[in-house]
Amino acid sequence: MSAEDEPDEGAGRAAPRSLIVTAYGLYARRTGGWMSVAGLIRLMGSLDVDAPAVRSSILRLKRRGVLEPERRDGVAGYTLSGEGLGILEEGDRRIFEHPRASLADGWLVAVFSIPESERSKRHLLRSRLTWLGFGTVSSGVWIAPGHLDADTRAVLARDGLDGFVTLFRSDYLGFGQVEKEAAAWWDLAGLAAQYEEFISVWTPRLAAWEGDDAAAFRDYLTALTRWRRLPFLDPGLPVEVVGEDWAGERAARLFTRLGHAWSEPAGRHARQVLEN
Repeated sequence: MSAEDEPDEGAGRAAPRSLIVTAYGLYARRTGGWMSVAGLIRLMGSLDVDAPAVRSSILRLKRRGVLEPERRDGVAGYTLSGEGLGILEEGDRRIFEHPRASLADGWLVAVFSIPESERSKRHLLRSRLTWLGFGTVSSGVWIAPGHLDADTRAVLARDGLDGFVTLFRSDYLGFGQVEKEAAAWWDLAGLAAQYEEFISVWTPRLAAWEGDDAAAFRDYLTALTRWRRLPFLDPGLPVEVVGEDWAGERAARLFTRLGHAWSEPAGRHARQVLEN
């Protein structure tokens, strides 16, 4: 999912457009990437999102090229575009598998210099590198764990940014402790705080769940929408860098438990609503 999604509206809540992207990722890909407008409005109603907000969000996703209008059997709806499908597929591994690097993977270094005449590309490149999980060594030197090399090459090539970047594989040779350097390259304290917030919100929600399908849908879709930002801010640093008790690992284990508990009943609710 893109780092350009709407900002969340507070702990445990998410913006309508982000919720719609999550719903398409979970349920539309199984049916050819299409949902009717009426079905999507009913589905979002389960999350207390009203029809005007759904229609407005759909139009914004259409303008971004994520959704395309399509009528099926005379019914108005929207289908995932090729770009939208690619964004979702790109995110699946990091969102659901949350891979973590080892020190043996080494480091991936991106060096770039973009002329003033291409200012818009500079902003886009920095946005994409941030979304991929890169940290900042200096203004034109960014770094990520080595296991992100394939994702990085694919994203930069897709967005026409590969001509501005030189990539290197490297080992850390010093000076100083790499964990201290990493704390300067990434905002690990801020990321840990976001993970701790996720844990504090969703641990009691899971404990309080009583088996209701509609409640499972509401909580799972919201939790997944909140979660899917975090793996794109977290580069999956080695445990030797972030420590054994890294909040990201604890949050990932909780997210897995939420999926085990809620994905099936949430899916039942979604199918019932969409087929109504």
